[in-house]
Amino acid sequence: MRTLLATLLMLLSITRPLRSFVPRVSLLSRVTQFGVDFAPTDAPSIRQTRLFSSQGPPKDMTQEEIDRAREERKAAKEAAKLAKAAKKAAQAEASRLEDLATQASNNVLLTDTGSICGDYALISSKTNSVRTYTKAVDLSTDSSAWIRGRLQSIRIKGGSVFLVIRQNAFDTFQCAFFKADMEDETSQKTMLNYFKTLTAESIVDVYGDVVSASVKSCSITDKEMKIKKIHAVTKSTPSLPFELEDAARSPEEVEASQSTDRPFPILGQELRLDNRWMDLRVPANNAIFRVRSGICQLFRESLYSQGFMEIQTPKLIGGESESGSGVFKTDYFGQEACLAQSPQLYKQMAIASDFDRVFEVGPVFRAENSHTRRHLCEFVGLDLEMAINESYLETLTVAHNMFKHIFNGLETRYAKEMAIVREQYHSEPVQFTDEPCIIHWHDGIQMIADAGFDVGDGMQDLTGAQELALGAAVKEKFGTDFFMLDQYPAHIRPFYTMPMEDRNFSNSYDMFIRGQEICSGAQRCHDPDLLREIIHSKGLGDALEEGGGLVGYVKAFENGVMPHAGAGIGCERVVFLALGLDNVRKASMFPRDPNRLSP
Repeated sequence: MRTLLATLLMLLSITRPLRSFVPRVSLLSRVTQFGVDFAPTDAPSIRQTRLFSSQGPPKDMTQEEIDRAREERKAAKEAAKLAKAAKKAAQAEASRLEDLATQASNNVLLTDTGSICGDYALISSKTNSVRTYTKAVDLSTDSSAWIRGRLQSIRIKGGSVFLVIRQNAFDTFQCAFFKADMEDETSQKTMLNYFKTLTAESIVDVYGDVVSASVKSCSITDKEMKIKKIHAVTKSTPSLPFELEDAARSPEEVEASQSTDRPFPILGQELRLDNRWMDLRVPANNAIFRVRSGICQLFRESLYSQGFMEIQTPKLIGGESESGSGVFKTDYFGQEACLAQSPQLYKQMAIASDFDRVFEVGPVFRAENSHTRRHLCEFVGLDLEMAINESYLETLTVAHNMFKHIFNGLETRYAKEMAIVREQYHSEPVQFTDEPCIIHWHDGIQMIADAGFDVGDGMQDLTGAQELALGAAVKEKFGTDFFMLDQYPAHIRPFYTMPMEDRNFSNSYDMFIRGQEICSGAQRCHDPDLLREIIHSKGLGDALEEGGGLVGYVKAFENGVMPHAGAGIGCERVVFLALGLDNVRKASMFPRDPNRLSP
């Protein structure tokens, strides 16, 4: 480019003696980042000079005028030629720089330390770089580092670029690029062009200097990174199913906006679930599953500390695990099999095998065509079973201690995640008593009746509305969100439930959070003769015939078994009620209900 300028200036110097005869030709109008940009309109047009006719110069012209006209014509031609060449050169330079930017965006190797920008070649484990990445929250000022994260937003203003990088769904960090910080014009152009190719939600690597800064728009507010290098690891499509900013608004905020002149979009549940991978990037939704993981961990911790061991039981079984309905049936090499409704039968057989205290965290399947906000066809069960000495109350004490450990752990060890969830889905911490709050069936029915409900003969299972009313009454009287209701009527409980002395009632119980059931349990019937009697009374006698699904189960109790009791807890129910969510599907990563089998 410099050689071209020198040539042009030399040619211009040749024409300087003619400047007394022709207007001054301004060939260099401006110099830009692309090179020299000539304005050919500044040059005199050949048509503007006095031309001779085919018959020669006019007779009234002197020789001096004729010579001057010829020089003017020659100078005009030369100036136009130079202007055209300069414009062509400028266009070529601009094209070259754009080609450089395009080349920079293709197949950069992660090990290529010389590249300042561009898309990485597909990372397929061909290399093993020694590059060290730092979490944004761990960055120190006055240092240089590589970070990898998701591009939440990009803003380009002239020669300045501002990126917000998101890590772990929660932490946001600003990275900035300023054209003036880069001396080489080609590098400036390449970087700015590359920034224009980046799309929101892409994964990027950024290298730069960490400096002190006040950044109110990010969660990391006291520093930012001055970008020196940037590479796309994987790129998102420009069009997103929905904007994460819209998906992160609270239901109250969205509802309040509907009466304004700029209402926020209402994102339906089906749209969110159809694009669940995007929905789970929303900080609150992402935090829900970190809380859920914490609940499983706290569940395990508490039971391990109380002498339990973890087991895994079959999910393909040859007969119904609890009743003759509500199971998913499938072909098992020519035999009919079904998906387990619970690990119930195998937990009890583990007790018969002298594993005194066992628990399981595993999938549970229910073929219930329920379309409520609290039912799923597949969920995770937190199940426990234990030998007892005298009473199922021993199990209630274990369960109460376990839930206390969970509730306390969520508010301490998972305080950050809980706070993020509550920013979008407002709720208060679960209130609970130090000792188990146990409501007997008859007392619970009376509390429901006092709330204005018709309870009939008091022998029917509770409706959802009645459970909520009971929860409100218990909260008012005992100051707790978590309680237990025991001594249910025997006819509404499964066949393996131990009856009370009054055979109309049972040694069974449910547990509730905020007036909604999260758990069912009971002392189990460990006497094989009584168990067979109850199975027949429930209309399940066929399962006791040769090859029936309950033959092996009952046989396990014929050689002596410890009295035992247990409980089955719905993990998703605990999550959605502890966090005050409006639908259990928010607590299932990829929910399964009667209408949804994907993604």
